[in-house]
Amino acid sequence: MNVGTEPLRPDSPEESLSESVERQASSQQPSPGGAATAGRVMADDMLPPVEPPSAGFLVQLFLVPGVIVAIIVGVYLTFYWLAHLGNDPQAYLRALRRDSEGRWQAALNFANDLRGPGGTSLKQDATLATEVGSVLEDEVAKGRTSEQSQQLKFFLCKALGEFAVPEAAAPLVARAADLSDLETAQAAVEALGQLSSNLKNAKKTVANPEMIVEVILEASRQTDAKIRYAAAYTLGVLGGNKAVERLLAMKDDASDTVRFNVATALARNGRDEAYDGLAEMLALDDIEAGPDEQSQSDRYNRALVVVNALRAVVMLVDDSGQPPPGRILSRIEELGEDPVSNVRASASAVLEKVRRLSSP
Repeated sequence: MNVGTEPLRPDSPEESLSESVERQASSQQPSPGGAATAGRVMADDMLPPVEPPSAGFLVQLFLVPGVIVAIIVGVYLTFYWLAHLGNDPQAYLRALRRDSEGRWQAALNFANDLRGPGGTSLKQDATLATEVGSVLEDEVAKGRTSEQSQQLKFFLCKALGEFAVPEAAAPLVARAADLSDLETAQAAVEALGQLSSNLKNAKKTVANPEMIVEVILEASRQTDAKIRYAAAYTLGVLGGNKAVERLLAMKDDASDTVRFNVATALARNGRDEAYDGLAEMLALDDIEAGPDEQSQSDRYNRALVVVNALRAVVMLVDDSGQPPPGRILSRIEELGEDPVSNVRASASAVLEKVRRLSSP
């Protein structure tokens, strides 16, 4: 007999073949409810036990990000406030008098605001200039030497130089005369040059102009090249016999940056002796800038020196009504093909000016 090929038979005479098949099939399948329950038990057994969150987890989740966001918002609001003090003198003074390490930022913003288009009225405020000078003297009296204090004094000097009132001169003269703090002294010397220019444009003078001349002359004799560099610029702005005489004595200074400032200062005063220094400035060749920051900075500085020399040539041409010497003119023609666009444009402008001067 062949097992496995025997046909299905009903268990009872009354049961049909189809009913027998359905009964046997249903008896071999598990119940739906039982299968679902078994699956749920197995899945639950695989999940980790549920535990309440710890305090440390809640701190990491909520408190730490909140603190970070609060710090970012606070820093943003602080700098936003410093940058938008407006034209309220008292707001400036309150910011400058706060005894905090970030006051230098307020002094920087103040100097920039004075220089900007909204600073016209502030430049004429003698009371404000006096108060800013008082803030500078207070900081000096505290004897601080930290970087923040040095920056504060530096930018306070810059701010005083942006005024157009004689009251700004006295604190700058005091700082320029104090050579124990060379960084602040340099800032004060440069600021006196800017202040003197502003006073000339406003047709104002200080009570004792000689006090400025004398302190700048003394600064020009110092061994520190940065002080002499600043003094050369300010002597050019001040002008007069003493200033020009000192500039002529500085023509052969050991520092090239000092010589360059002397040349432009002499040009400002219409002295042909400036051409010696200007020839040196114009002779600087282009520097091939590499990927490093230093070479790029060197190339930028060279272009700046050459452009300043070209502007000084224009001042001399305007003052004398005569074209520059041949050696200067030939070099300017070469610079018309310079790789730096600013140099090319400046050289072309000078050549055009000379051509107009030479034409009938």
